[in-house]
Amino acid sequence: METETLVRSTPSNVIPEAAVPTSELQAVMPGEMRVIRRNGKVTAFDANKISVAITKAFLAVEGGNAAASRRIHDTVAELTAQVAKALQRRFSGGGTMHIEDIQDQVELALMRGEHHRIARSYVLYREEHARLRAEKAKQEPKAEAGEACLHVTLPDGSRKPLDEARLQKVVAEACSGLSDVDGAWIIDEARRGLFDGVPEKDVAATLVMAARTRIEQEPNYSQVAARLLLDSMRHEALGFLGNVGVNATQDDMAEQYPEYFAAYVKRGAELELLSPELTRYDLDRLGAALKPERDLLFTYLGLQTLYDRYFIHSNNVRFELPQAFFMRVAMGLAMNEIDRESRAIEFYNLLSNFDFMSSTPTLFNAGTLRPQLSSCYLTTVPDHLDGIYSAIKDNALLSKYAGGLGNDWTPVRGMGAHIKGTNGKSQGVVPFLKVANDTAVAVNQGGKRKGAVCAYLESWHIDIEEFLDLRKNTGDDRRRTHDMNTANWVPDLFMKRVAEEGQWTLFSPNDVPDLHDLTGAAFDARYQEYEAKVDRGELTLFKRMPASQLWRKMLSMLFETGHPWIAFKDPCNVRYTNQHAGTVHSSNLCTEITLHTNESEIAVCNLGSVNLVNHVSDDGVLDAQKLEKTVSTAMRMLDNVIDINYYSVPQARRSNLRHRPVGLGIMGFQDALYKLRIPYTSDAAVAFADQSMEQVSYYAIKASTDLAEERGRYSSFDGSLWSKGILPLDSMALLEQNRGGYLQVDGSATLDWDSLRQRVMSVGMRNSNTMAIAPTATISNICGVSQSIEPTYQNLFVKSNLSGEFTVVNPYLVRDLKSRGLWDSVMINDLKYYDGSVLPIERIPADLKALYATAFELDARWLVEAASRRQKWLDQAQSLNLYMSEPNGKKLDALYKLAWVRGLKTTYYLRSMGATHVEKSTLADGKLNAVKMAGPIAEDMESVKVCSILDPECEACQ
Repeated sequence: METETLVRSTPSNVIPEAAVPTSELQAVMPGEMRVIRRNGKVTAFDANKISVAITKAFLAVEGGNAAASRRIHDTVAELTAQVAKALQRRFSGGGTMHIEDIQDQVELALMRGEHHRIARSYVLYREEHARLRAEKAKQEPKAEAGEACLHVTLPDGSRKPLDEARLQKVVAEACSGLSDVDGAWIIDEARRGLFDGVPEKDVAATLVMAARTRIEQEPNYSQVAARLLLDSMRHEALGFLGNVGVNATQDDMAEQYPEYFAAYVKRGAELELLSPELTRYDLDRLGAALKPERDLLFTYLGLQTLYDRYFIHSNNVRFELPQAFFMRVAMGLAMNEIDRESRAIEFYNLLSNFDFMSSTPTLFNAGTLRPQLSSCYLTTVPDHLDGIYSAIKDNALLSKYAGGLGNDWTPVRGMGAHIKGTNGKSQGVVPFLKVANDTAVAVNQGGKRKGAVCAYLESWHIDIEEFLDLRKNTGDDRRRTHDMNTANWVPDLFMKRVAEEGQWTLFSPNDVPDLHDLTGAAFDARYQEYEAKVDRGELTLFKRMPASQLWRKMLSMLFETGHPWIAFKDPCNVRYTNQHAGTVHSSNLCTEITLHTNESEIAVCNLGSVNLVNHVSDDGVLDAQKLEKTVSTAMRMLDNVIDINYYSVPQARRSNLRHRPVGLGIMGFQDALYKLRIPYTSDAAVAFADQSMEQVSYYAIKASTDLAEERGRYSSFDGSLWSKGILPLDSMALLEQNRGGYLQVDGSATLDWDSLRQRVMSVGMRNSNTMAIAPTATISNICGVSQSIEPTYQNLFVKSNLSGEFTVVNPYLVRDLKSRGLWDSVMINDLKYYDGSVLPIERIPADLKALYATAFELDARWLVEAASRRQKWLDQAQSLNLYMSEPNGKKLDALYKLAWVRGLKTTYYLRSMGATHVEKSTLADGKLNAVKMAGPIAEDMESVKVCSILDPECEACQ
């Protein structure tokens, strides 16, 4: 390694050859790392040389007496470790770095350590030597024209000159049509990472890395990086299929895609990765319908996510390209259509334009030999040993192939209940929950993503207090479920008792068996009868406490551990469209599905989301005509899933074919607000939430009636609320009647619901349920928009998922700051320093501060108000995260009571942040440090594995 120091000589009596012992560096030295020196020579990485260089720098400035030497030694050890770790993060897994990369990190380490004098001298030294090298280069004779300076090494070991012309073309294509990007800079930066004999595959990766480093400065580099990634993807896929166009550029793909597509489908079927039914399509027609230019729509995060996790592969070689991927999914969903080519093209256009995106299980498995396309499964666990372990086995089978699970554990008798068969006493529900927890960990869908389960328990269950403690990090670990999500299933009567400061009684379900299936006024009456039995001494296993005491513990555990979430039983049931068929006993993993379950029926739901921002026109109007077309096609796709889907357990197939529920949701809500110039915390945002969801609801219900007219109504339609002309909006009156005053919801409407109501009653519905708003943690990444109905998390941060860490910068904010002459390196550093927040930055105007306020800067009550407006239109629920920067008991009490009074059915994570930080100085490696948390619930949030913003390792409902 070239070791440049601040001076040409240092005191001879203190020049350590190894300032830091090798043993101390061993843990931080990257493996398989190489360094390109300025003469082009490649040498092995040696962290000891960094320590020597830093030591000489200190000695040159501070002198070399014995006392200083000891202090310098310790400081150098710490700085060297920091530099080595920084390089390890950037070049994880090995790679080649330039000498300048190392010196950049040394400079940063000196600045962060506040060694300003040394750093200043170091910077001046580097600049002086850069000037001298430049002058020397001018005096040296230039290489003759046509002389190849670099060669690449092919997989077979042979070498050939680097194709400079193709390199220039690929970069030019990547930058085409994008403002404020510099192709020449990308090439120059990439050359720093290239050396003579570099493996051919590393050239494309070096270009991508160069573009990635500038994403935080200019969001358009995210698309540049994606397009450069496409080049290596094309090379990999076309090469695997033996296509002559293996070196095709983006411009060439107009001709290459059709030929490639036919070969891809046939090869996928031969390898038994795709269904042979796909080969029976008119592949020439479908290939001609592909739109190569839509490959250019991706951001880097979106395309990398697809490549890493969704594209089919053989022996780790991915031979599926983006447009083939979307067409494969479309073909998988069109298999049972009469004119399936036309429908496949219709579905493809919706997906590839990002107007709508199917959920992750559908994207994974459509068109494959085992098309498990459904997202969510809900089960009820019965109160006998065979049933309990059968339910756990069902969990394992569903987790193996499927999405997220919601288990209703309320029927299982509580601690101390009598067991007739053994004349003993029950250990309660908790030991079985532990088994279910460990099963979810063991079965993880073949490594594609982790299995995930949420357990639900009603608030009158005698084990509820132990249930609240399940996620605590203290206590008996045999009675803890660290990997399972938990949720309270709260009846309205409990909330009334809390509001009225009444008493609450806990029962074992074997003593009160009918409470499980009762809801609303019927539940209230029967519950009070059981309380009377307790008063008369007829029930001996019970516990009585102030309702507010249990409520406080619920909120306390939610704050401390993030669980159990709070979901409301009665709104889910009183407004349930298919309540004649059964009772809703739980929601799902992400709290947006509300379907009935029992021992013979496992509820299933198929999800997909409309990209709302794509339906807002440039003049700031929600395009109703386009939205209706999108929703109509999307509902057809979701309905097709039900018949094509692979069911791993018979109870799920029986239930899904009988009731045919689907869950159409939305994503990109925050992007739509940006496009409309509406702050999230405003009446206008609440009104837009109302207006947009009303239109989605109207068109979804209409589309289901159209499908019923074409294909027939779902078999349990008669007796449903639909059959009585009670639409989701109308069911609010039923809830108000049951609540008796504890409901405050805006009931306004703007569309012609009377005519649609008549059509529903006369024609019928194809689907028992039509809408649910899922978190969309991953599919929103694919489309490059904000997830679901979430506010912006931060305007500049690092997002982590199974594909790695990705710098995310708010492109709308950057665009606005540019228009006002405010986007510069100082602004970037300010955003880093203030953790992506614009509020503390004085030079940002007030209107932009309001528009770009981040999730933890919003009053969470605005989230509830917007959710309330949506909920009146939804026949299921919405996955609603609530953000609170500094939560306390009083705030939580008010917030969750507001959610209940506003008619919400469920809530999801309470996201709290005691402290966050983004790297406070300019980084040369193009990355920010991952956001970290501290404070009361930091440990829990660090361990969150389901749909988490910070660490979304599972996207079970996405």
